[in-house]
Amino acid sequence: MALTELVLRAPAHLVEDVSTALMDELDAVSVSVEDADADTEAEQALFGEPGMPAPAEGWNRSCLKAAFESEAAATEAATLLLAQDWSAGLSIEAIQPVPEEDWVRLTQSQFEPVPITPTFWVVPTWHEPPAQALQVIRLDPGMAFGTGTHPTTRMCLRWIATRGPTLQRSWVRMLDYGCGSGILAIGAGLCGAREIDAVDIDPAAVQATQDNAMANGVALRAALPDAATGVYPLVVANILATPLKLLAPLLCGHVESGGHLVLAGILARQAEELKLAYAPWLALEVSDEEDGWILMTAQRHSASATGRMA
Repeated sequence: MALTELVLRAPAHLVEDVSTALMDELDAVSVSVEDADADTEAEQALFGEPGMPAPAEGWNRSCLKAAFESEAAATEAATLLLAQDWSAGLSIEAIQPVPEEDWVRLTQSQFEPVPITPTFWVVPTWHEPPAQALQVIRLDPGMAFGTGTHPTTRMCLRWIATRGPTLQRSWVRMLDYGCGSGILAIGAGLCGAREIDAVDIDPAAVQATQDNAMANGVALRAALPDAATGVYPLVVANILATPLKLLAPLLCGHVESGGHLVLAGILARQAEELKLAYAPWLALEVSDEEDGWILMTAQRHSASATGRMA
């Protein structure tokens, strides 16, 4: 399908309204925002962090590129936008055809096999597993988060893969809370976990987890969060710091005596916040760090070992 691109120039305060109008009302296939002064002395750096508001809606001079299914649709969108009384300062830079590319090949080229340990790899279906890969998760990028490329996912999988040989006998149940693509639940299943519950608030993630688990030969139950019941020897949650703090009593309540809690989606500077949030139930410690992200873990001591529950 040949697409047409509408290129707009907008001041920062119009970026959000124009982007919303393009996607929600004018049927753009996609919208991207760039710094119109990129690669010049006037280039402006905008840095955001996960879980935090964007530092600004756009650059002082933003370039919006919207793709449409036809030139007529792009032209109509431009006309309607310029007619709005709130769009002063918006200008049309170009309406032009989008060069045809092999989009599938372009997307696939961005996803290579990912090593978790020397012998445990995440491999897209269009790649052959490396010779040293004794355990492989087959996973393609999709609608749900978790392909193994992000440090938080890699750290969780690395913890599971390295502890699996000694702990898998105790992993008679496992909970992946906020499962996304299901990659952590699948990894745990390949490392010996049984009776796996993978839950997420997003139905698309539940479906993706079911599909990915089937493709990897892992039996699990994917469902909405209410399906998580009772206690588990292994509870994993790769979300973000703010929801993890809110979920502290719930997640800790699912960890059985002697069980492990594994948390990710946390920036290094947020470690103390998480320790304080979980302190009434479990003592979190930093177990791994990569690219500014950390993995935090805790074990609930068994009553027989300590005389009390920790």
